[in-house]
Amino acid sequence: MQPTITDNNESTTGTKDMSEISPQSLSWKLEGDYFEGCNCDIVCPCVYLLDPDEGDCHVTCAWHIQKGNYGNTDLSNLNVVALFNTPGNMATGPKWKAALYIDERATQEQKDLILKIYSGQAGGFFAVTHNFIGEMLGVKSVPRIWY
Repeated sequence: MQPTITDNNESTTGTKDMSEISPQSLSWKLEGDYFEGCNCDIVCPCVYLLDPDEGDCHVTCAWHIQKGNYGNTDLSNLNVVALFNTPGNMATGPKWKAALYIDERATQEQKDLILKIYSGQAGGFFAVTHNFIGEMLGVKSVPRIWY
């Protein structure tokens, strides 16, 4: 069973898909800069649901949260980087491998909430993408990853 979100946005198990939650009902919001790069040629065909140029796609996604919160917890001015190995077509599989790097300046509470958001447990966009991940290689705090 997939993890889901109840009416009070707490993680649980059930039948409601987290991607059904509207942005207005989310208890988190992130604004900032996003960068993405991969090993594909000039334009990554994965964006258009095509096969990667080299058979698999190694993509790095980086976020600088200029302004953000989860409930009353401020997530502003923190950075997050995700690395993905997608062996084949991103949409049709096989499933991806992923690793997440969180700014070491984050408190433990902020790290826990960032993980909840980026793992899809808090709904929204990441709730959809988490279905593509087959193996989470780890989560690590790292020195400032954005300058």
